[in-house]
Amino acid sequence: MKQMRLAVRFPGADSTTVRDGPRSGGETDFSSLAHLARTAERGKFDFFFLAGEGPRPREHHGRAHHPDVAGRPEALTLLGALAAVTDRLGLAATVDATYNEPYELARRLATLDHLSGGRAAWQVLTCPDAPMWEDLRRGGHPDRAERYARAAEFVTTARELWDSWTPEGTPRPFAHTGRHFAISGEFTVPRSPQGHPVVLHSGDFDEGREFAASAADVVLTRHRSLEDGQAFYADVKARLAAYGRRPDDLTVMAGVTVVLGDTDAEAQENAAAIRRLQVSARNALPAPEQVRGRELSPYGPDGPPPGIDPGIAPGIDPGPEPDLVRGGARNADRPGAAATRRALSGAKGLSVRRTAVEATTRPSFVGSPSFVGSPETVATALEAFVTAEAADGFVLVPHLAPGGLDDFVDRVVPLLQERGSFRSAYTGTTLRSHLGHAEPVWKG
Repeated sequence: MKQMRLAVRFPGADSTTVRDGPRSGGETDFSSLAHLARTAERGKFDFFFLAGEGPRPREHHGRAHHPDVAGRPEALTLLGALAAVTDRLGLAATVDATYNEPYELARRLATLDHLSGGRAAWQVLTCPDAPMWEDLRRGGHPDRAERYARAAEFVTTARELWDSWTPEGTPRPFAHTGRHFAISGEFTVPRSPQGHPVVLHSGDFDEGREFAASAADVVLTRHRSLEDGQAFYADVKARLAAYGRRPDDLTVMAGVTVVLGDTDAEAQENAAAIRRLQVSARNALPAPEQVRGRELSPYGPDGPPPGIDPGIAPGIDPGPEPDLVRGGARNADRPGAAATRRALSGAKGLSVRRTAVEATTRPSFVGSPSFVGSPETVATALEAFVTAEAADGFVLVPHLAPGGLDDFVDRVVPLLQERGSFRSAYTGTTLRSHLGHAEPVWKG
């Protein structure tokens, strides 16, 4: 049976995380990260992923909405600390290629790779959200094509630096001259235990898919259905040949959430309860405000949404304030999203908060990136995605940190191991060995 890859993402700036529960750990609480990482290693996961990077929090009415990833200490520093409390688990972090520089970042990544014994990984970020990066701009935020061009040359340059030492362990001078970088000198860190840190990239858009095919070892995506996953998988794998790469040179991993119960029905009840916790009084308003471009705070999260009571708001269509909430994902069809929410709330007589819950609840793993059910149901569904070539594996996003992975490791992983679809023990020491990737050919 084809072997599944598994990773876990420490929850970041998204609506998945339940932040206000009594069992929730903080972004700066190292024990939360250590518990999650140790649990992943106990489950023989491929890597721990510290996702998200941004020097600023999201803004709501011009003020910080939530500390999210901006309240988290620097990612590679945290992974260095986690390297000391784990032995085999890969350690991945998001670091941007738009506002960093190749020499400095390549040195930090190579250092982590040495400290961890060859377990470092880097998710290449191209900084799509301009407001999050205003305090680091150099004369304006580049467009998407320019960001991807810089990222491609960035990765090439970093690999040249990692290859600049001889196999015998002595440094050699390097020089790189390109469109975005012109650097030369000697790199201060020897070639790492796995040759190069593993490169990850999120590849849902066309530019991301092409970048992943040309430069990444792992591509991260989200699937709404098995069929969507199969289409993405076939597309990105087909692009590899143009770069002289084989299908196995790129691992496709889909981000998913998992909710378990003793039965499928109990799991569905648990999923509904989690979603109610996710949409708290604090975060119920920003999403519909961004969709509508209208301030809803005077009505409160538990009041009726615009369009239900004519006295609540003068209009029901999206208003003129698209940047009311800054730093979040943009909805390409704001009028359509507003109409969907309006119809949902009108049909059921829901408040703003209840509309948010209903609009984003995905109670079943069918047709969504959520796997909800008994351990047997979830294990079978995960295997089906891998067998059908909709993914090579999954990045689990727990609803709760630090304890949100424990049930999966205790109840689902043993089933996967018994069925032969997931490892029972690590067979190597580096992240590349976990993923089944060969060490990069030295090009010094």
